[in-house]
Amino acid sequence: MRLSKTAMIWSAAVLAGVVSTGSAHAGDAMAHMRNAEGESVGTVEFRESPFGTILHARLAFLPAGIHAFHVHETGECVPPFTSAGGHFNPDSTDHGLMDADGRHAGDMPNLHVPASGIVNVEIFNDSVRLDERLFDADGAAVVIHEGPDDYESNPAGAAGPRIACGVIERATPDAGM
Repeated sequence: MRLSKTAMIWSAAVLAGVVSTGSAHAGDAMAHMRNAEGESVGTVEFRESPFGTILHARLAFLPAGIHAFHVHETGECVPPFTSAGGHFNPDSTDHGLMDADGRHAGDMPNLHVPASGIVNVEIFNDSVRLDERLFDADGAAVVIHEGPDDYESNPAGAAGPRIACGVIERATPDAGM
């Protein structure tokens, strides 16, 4: 992907702001997102509320288009990121936001990435909690796919290859985010 000099400076500023903004709260977590080449493409911050979890994605250098965005069941991000396993699904439900019988806890709306490759969005997920189910022995990850989730195909929405991944790690109160 080729970016203009202005877009590259803006992207660098966005990524720098991701590291230096905000502060850790009890129960918060963070995923540092990397592409298949190991390059940083931003972060996803998790902040639990009484009703679920707010995910704040600050991303750059992504290809323009619509991309599936999920929490996956395993906290391992080895390219091509199949190491992250399937969608986070502790209740063993079907896949898809359009499935009347439920959805995977890790199913979320698609990301719509503009030509700049920069995304700064908050998404609420009422099925993800920062608890022992997410932080079990093998952890969990956030994954961005090459294509959109169709919100109904099992097991993963026909979203195609995985293009970015980040292991979800608990924040420490003195680390800042």
